[in-house]
Amino acid sequence: MKNLPNLPSTPELHWALDEGEPHALVAKLQSTRPFPGAERVLTIDGVRVEYADGFGLARASNTTPVIVIRFEAESVAALERIKGEFRRALQPLKPNAPLPY
Repeated sequence: MKNLPNLPSTPELHWALDEGEPHALVAKLQSTRPFPGAERVLTIDGVRVEYADGFGLARASNTTPVIVIRFEAESVAALERIKGEFRRALQPLKPNAPLPY
């Protein structure tokens, strides 16, 4: 365990929405892919956006009406940048529902 990197990351964040909304909003995110600067966007079970210095993940929960969001990066600055890109992509999907970060 000592040899594993200790990178800045967030805990599992839950964006609370109305019943039925999480899957629909993630589907919109999958189709639009609004992530400039991403090296790769994976759309299996949500959206995982990979950058040279970290990643962001958003997926609909199968048990509760939330979108689960996670971030990890090589630095705090990169973490904040990736969180900002996700904020710009997610918030317009439901502007009246505050994000959990």
